[in-house]
Amino acid sequence: MTLFAFAGLVPPSAFGFVRSLLSRLLLPGLLLALAAGAIAWAGGQGVLAARIWAGTTALVLALLAIHILSSLRRGEFGLDLIAALAMGAALVFGENLAGAIVALMFTGGQALEAYAQRRAALEMSALLARVPRTAARYENGRLADVPLDALRPGDCLLVRRGEVVPVDGTLDSPLATLDQAALTGEPLPVRRAQGEAVMSGTTNAGNAFNLTAIHAAADSTYAGIVRLVEAAQRSKAPMVRLADRYALGFLVLTLAIAGAAWALSGDPVRLLAVLVIATPCPLILAVPVAIISGMSRCAGRGVLVKDGGALERLARLRTVLIDKTGTLTGGRPRLIAITAGTGFAPDDALRLAASLDQASAHVVASALVEAAGERGLALTSPSDINEEPGAGLTGRVGAHRVAVGGRGFVAAHLTGNGGNSETDGAAFPPGTVSVDVAVDGVLAGTLLLADAVREEAQAVLAALRDMGVTRLILATGDETARAQAIAAGLGFDAVLSNMTPQDKAAAVVAERANGPVMMIGDGVNDAPALAAADIGVAMGGGGSGGRSSAASSEAASVVILVDRLDRLIDAMAIARRSRAIAVQSVVAGIGLSTLGMVAAAFGLLAPVEGALLQELIDVAVILNALRALRAPPAGAARQGAARQGLRACPFRSARCCPAVGQR
Repeated sequence: MTLFAFAGLVPPSAFGFVRSLLSRLLLPGLLLALAAGAIAWAGGQGVLAARIWAGTTALVLALLAIHILSSLRRGEFGLDLIAALAMGAALVFGENLAGAIVALMFTGGQALEAYAQRRAALEMSALLARVPRTAARYENGRLADVPLDALRPGDCLLVRRGEVVPVDGTLDSPLATLDQAALTGEPLPVRRAQGEAVMSGTTNAGNAFNLTAIHAAADSTYAGIVRLVEAAQRSKAPMVRLADRYALGFLVLTLAIAGAAWALSGDPVRLLAVLVIATPCPLILAVPVAIISGMSRCAGRGVLVKDGGALERLARLRTVLIDKTGTLTGGRPRLIAITAGTGFAPDDALRLAASLDQASAHVVASALVEAAGERGLALTSPSDINEEPGAGLTGRVGAHRVAVGGRGFVAAHLTGNGGNSETDGAAFPPGTVSVDVAVDGVLAGTLLLADAVREEAQAVLAALRDMGVTRLILATGDETARAQAIAAGLGFDAVLSNMTPQDKAAAVVAERANGPVMMIGDGVNDAPALAAADIGVAMGGGGSGGRSSAASSEAASVVILVDRLDRLIDAMAIARRSRAIAVQSVVAGIGLSTLGMVAAAFGLLAPVEGALLQELIDVAVILNALRALRAPPAGAARQGAARQGLRACPFRSARCCPAVGQR
């Protein structure tokens, strides 16, 4: 990509082929012209050499003038004007070689920036390239490949080995092995059991499986992610716009130094030398390279930043509001304790309950099946199943008659004196779910489930403090007692409970008095607050079971694609590094350019020498900006927080964590 492609001088609809051809030929053509002029000059053909160099300069100046006029019509003002003045002055004063060098180096600088942007955006472009075009849908008992936009909720699909899951859906097969690396950065495949949600954009790493679509393709998670990526690639960061605003001041400074040099010395060549060394300005080269590099690094860590402005704001946060369910917690019940009945081992109670629960689509049943899988327990296919929705189910598991459900439901299936003194009348922590298991009329055990605080939550909160966040607030719709219980020991400055979506949005607005505000959430009810915050962060990788991430992702500025809250710390570290590198590149580049202009004003640099020096400065600042691609080691910020030591918290244990709903 050279000057044509960078400037967008020719509308692609009319002259796309010509523009593409000239983009590839312009830079090599300038090199050949410069070399031809040098050969003519060495052969004693000075006039011919001057004409070749002048023609080269005039060609690039004409193209640049068209671009400048187009930019001014759009209300954009940039430092390309200095390059045009330098080339024009070179032609006027007969410094044809200097003009040709400026033309060559300016075009080469645009090509170098384009290369840097392509490299930085590679990971996000790869995401777009993975979008599937068709899906295999069951129609009248047969498979048919249909376009993606023909899919509707309720369609039954077949996802073959190696294929990308086309839409969000529910798994209809017993087991699926999924590769989520392209979305989350996680190298290891994950498994999903029947009835669990499967996110679009993941790759089938195991046997083919059936999937029931729950969204149309356009409304699925992956389609939303693609829209965010496309917006990210089109975006222009506020810092880049700020750099454009600096252009006027730098132009005035350049013209002042150039004019003074000419007026005081009477030598117009000094004016030209000053203009040459100020062109092109690293201010407009380094900033977008550093910002896009940072966005690419975030994508590689499983955090999609919607635009460059969001990346910058990540580096300047002062207040963070965090939703509870699906954000601070995992958003789904997990087994935290087993109390076995007399004559039963804890794993026996879980194995029999999970075997029977394979026949149920209830969220608690899925949690028990998942827990059994994590412990490596071999499950048996149940038979003679009878389920009472919301209460429990009965059936046969091998030779045993099993009942699983709430205390009242299971009690009705006990025979004789089948109680357990350890669980009878036990008072469980608020918000937990207890599931009783009866085997052949005897209480085999009680399983306790809860929506547990994420293991990494406390380290994340500590890391946020280390990164300059002064206020941490838990904002939840839960009742006050449960909210305060889960926040105990986590170091929150305030706990806001019984919050409606409107209340959360109002809380975000109120906190702006303390500085930039981040809201972290995962559900539809968090969308107003995510949109109201300076930075809205959506847990899009599985919070709340992955059911509501698409809605929150649309309202958020940042989407965490992997179900790990600590990836936010990685993204903030990357954002800080990228912004610091951008500012460093700008200050260094402008400072060196200014020193060079002063030296040229005093006659210490000729125009040709100034052109070469300026291009060395530009190359240096672009290469420095590319350092943003080399982010700090993954998890460095989290490790630093962890080294401080995690305070004891009862909700990190398997004793008492708030849970979701009752069975």
